[in-house]
Parts: sequence; C-alpha cells; structure tokens
Amino acid sequence: MNTVPNGALLSGELRIGGRLDARFFALLRALQATGSINRAARTAGLSYKGAWLLLETACNLAQLPLLHTSSGGTRLTPAAEELLQAWATLEAEHRDFVRAQEARLVATPALHGLLRRMSMKSTARNQFAGTVSELDIGPVSTRVVIALRGSGEIVATMTTAAAKQLKLKKGKEALALIKASAVVLVSDFAGWKLSASNQLAGTVSRVERGAVSSLVVLTLPGGGAITATVTNEGVDALGLAVGRPASAVFKANAVLVAAQP
Repeated sequence: MNTVPNGALLSGELRIGGRLDARFFALLRALQATGSINRAARTAGLSYKGAWLLLETACNLAQLPLLHTSSGGTRLTPAAEELLQAWATLEAEHRDFVRAQEARLVATPALHGLLRRMSMKSTARNQFAGTVSELDIGPVSTRVVIALRGSGEIVATMTTAAAKQLKLKKGKEALALIKASAVVLVSDFAGWKLSASNQLAGTVSRVERGAVSSLVVLTLPGGGAITATVTNEGVDALGLAVGRPASAVFKANAVLVAAQP
C-alpha cells in the first residue's frame, strides 16, 4: 500500500510482523462494521476464501483470540480491536514520517528534480529530460524543441491547446516520451535525406533478441540511450550489432511532451 498520494516522491508499505498489512486491517475494519466475513470480504475487495486465509493466518499467530463467532455473526475481540487501533496509530505516524522525509528531499533541489522526473510512470520506453529551447506557436499546432541534457535535441509537435495547457515556455523543464515502436533505425542513409524531424545518431550498445522482434539500444553522444523495436529480419538485414553506428529516426508527432503545469 502506498502511504502517500500519486505524484509524491516517496512511498512506503507498512507491515506488522512481516505479514499483517493494509489488506488485513481493511478487512478487520470492514468486519468490525458489518459483523459478516462475507460482507467484509466484499468491502475490502477480497474473495471469501482469501479473507478467511488472512484471518486464519493471523489468528494462528496471535496469542489471544481475534474473532468471536456466534449465530449472530462474527465480531472482533478486544485483542483484535486493540491491534486495529495500534495499526491506525502506526499508519498515521508512518504517513507523517514519509512526508517529513519528502520535505527533506524538496529542500535538495538537484535530488528533488531527479526524483520528480523519475516519478512519472509511463509505458513509453524512451523518456528524455530537457528544457524547452524553441517554441513556435501557431493557430492550430505548436512546434516544440527540447534541448537534452548533455547534447542533442528532440522536436515535438502538438496542438496549440495542449501547449497552452502545459504552459510551455522557453527554459521550462519538460520530458519527451517516445514509444520504442515509433523509432526507425537507419544504418546507412546512402545519400538520401529523410523528412523526419528527429534523427539521433548513436552506436548500438545492446541487442535483446526475442522470438519475433528485438529491442535495439543506441547510446547517444551525450550519454543517453534510445531503444527501438525492430523485427529480427530487420536486425539481420541492417547488420545491427554492438559497436555498429546507427541513427534513431522518428517523427515529431510521435513525441509526447510532459511538463509540470
């Protein structure tokens, strides 16, 4: 269980005795309120069998009985109520501790910025941090250039409404997200030029071959890395291997931009 809200820098899971966690105590609270294991299980999001498994394990480990069952239903014993109250106190103190530690991180700008960028969860395999260096706002669409840390830049296009929603401006920190499937690898341009706005030259540093396709990772001059999904036939045809030069090519409209509004 995360004890801090989404978007926070720190999270932590609280357990008692290594196995009594938030699920167990949610079940106890529901049982206290309903007097029925069946209804308590549904309230806590557990199956009837799963609820009994949690309760039986805890009852077997406890020195005092936790449940009292009668024809009128199931209720908590004083020992279980004391355990539930202890959990509530510990949970509040743990939440305060996590918040206090997060406040310490906020006071360290470099570390805070790093963790804030890493806290975003996305299925996009390629995520680059940088700052907005150019912003061309049109009536319908907007072109954004993000200067990467180290060297290089990524160009993105989006609707002007989206750019305004993100409150983009020069110098603002932003993230560029690109799916691996949107990246095309080129090993030899043979004198041809491509219309794609993004063409990042690098060196193949890893090839993870699967049954049908491979993940090919290029290391860029600035030290960053970009991953592309390539069919195994494509890997063989292009001669992609560790140490070989290649360029990662992708369109500006394949780039998603994230920013703190």
